[in-house]
Amino acid sequence: MASDPLPSLPAEVLETHVSTIFLVGDRAYKLKRPMQTPFLDYSTREARLAACEAEVALNRRIAPDVYLGVASILDPDGQLCDHLVVMKRMPPERRLSRLASTGRLKPSHVTAVARQIARFHSTAVRSAEINVCGTPDHLNGLWSSTLQDLSRFAGRLFDQRDLDSLGADSAAYVRGRHPLLAHRIDTGAIVDGHGDLLADDIWCLDDGPRICDCLEFDPMLRGGDVVADMAFLAMDLERIAGGDWANVVFENYRRFTAETHPRSLEEYYIAYRALVRAKVSCMLLEQRRVESARAAIGYLDQARRHLNAARVCAVMVGGLPGSGKSTVANSLGERYGWVVLRSDEMRKEMAGLSSTTPAGAAVGAGIYDQRHTEATYVGMMNRAQQLLAMGESVILDATWADASHRAAMSQIVHGVDARLVELRCDVDPSIAARRISQRQPGGDASDADQAVLEHFLATFESWSTAGVVDCGDDSETAEARAATLIGRPVEA
Repeated sequence: MASDPLPSLPAEVLETHVSTIFLVGDRAYKLKRPMQTPFLDYSTREARLAACEAEVALNRRIAPDVYLGVASILDPDGQLCDHLVVMKRMPPERRLSRLASTGRLKPSHVTAVARQIARFHSTAVRSAEINVCGTPDHLNGLWSSTLQDLSRFAGRLFDQRDLDSLGADSAAYVRGRHPLLAHRIDTGAIVDGHGDLLADDIWCLDDGPRICDCLEFDPMLRGGDVVADMAFLAMDLERIAGGDWANVVFENYRRFTAETHPRSLEEYYIAYRALVRAKVSCMLLEQRRVESARAAIGYLDQARRHLNAARVCAVMVGGLPGSGKSTVANSLGERYGWVVLRSDEMRKEMAGLSSTTPAGAAVGAGIYDQRHTEATYVGMMNRAQQLLAMGESVILDATWADASHRAAMSQIVHGVDARLVELRCDVDPSIAARRISQRQPGGDASDADQAVLEHFLATFESWSTAGVVDCGDDSETAEARAATLIGRPVEA
């Protein structure tokens, strides 16, 4: 291929931040720019040749019929001066980004792409060296270096305080999720992946998608969690087409893999991918592409939204027996997909009883004595700690009448860098009494009766840090109030 002459046809020229692409006939020729940045070095012909060869070899893993080889460029005297990646030219109307931007994107397109990426990930190289890409130090380094690059534009495009906040919040997510990140490594989720899954580089053809242009210049940027790989595409489709396309990407990916992970991990990696594209937009701005300023700001906003959504949350839902706290807790759990831990169920589980088996014990006796109560709260909080460290948000449904239990839970949440929300369900005692009297025996995990209600009315310790949720007869209003206090309003 090195001696093949270029055809004498009109050429269409495209520019990226690191390459120039010539579209000629049924071929595309990519010329790497002689440049050097903190993350790549194309400054010499030898370096560009190595990059071209690596690009062809790596992309043939997933699009072998597109990458045809590497061609050499000779000057008028026949001297070797540069190199080109030679590819099949893809039909522009089938580009995934074109489909997304023109309203023609369908779930079936995403399904086909997700299926192919899942197949690619299943055979991707895994190794101790690549596992480094999933470690806390590596992830913190990625965020730190990217934010440092963006800091050059502070005061011009960005507020430095916002960049600092992003850095602090991303570090907090990683710091509290060490068990999750270790689990991802242990289960083989860290791979030598694509590294740059953008809708511009995917074509949806009749015989299946062609996924091109993987990141070739640094294996430590290409490697990472399979969720991080998919997050690039999720971020990009959300940016182009809006709506719920990020969720569609991950829902389809899970269809074709045995992959399980917390939603917070998706949000964290989408935020990072948006941050990377903000940096790329700034690079293009330095190349005098003024439209990139708006894109950079938009990407940073996207990163902030998803990093906020990645924040792991623990919600303590407490109050008197019959106050409606379990109704609120279950509604919130269904709404957000968060785990609900209920002290009544935990207590009976620890006693070897089914959740609906009456304990037959009075206030302060049997499984309701102080020893069992302490064990119940400790068990529930330990389970919550494990879930929070694994990236799962939790809702803890209990009376929370004892201030020492609330203080212990607050300390646990702080220790895993999660967010704590305290909710006290409030209701007139007469309504609580009526609800308790209407419960069917064996129909609920709670054994509370009028005597239990009167006990907590007399002993419930002050809870000034909690947001109050009025839990009268309108459960929807109560749920909406609770959601507002959490900071994630109930959707219409």
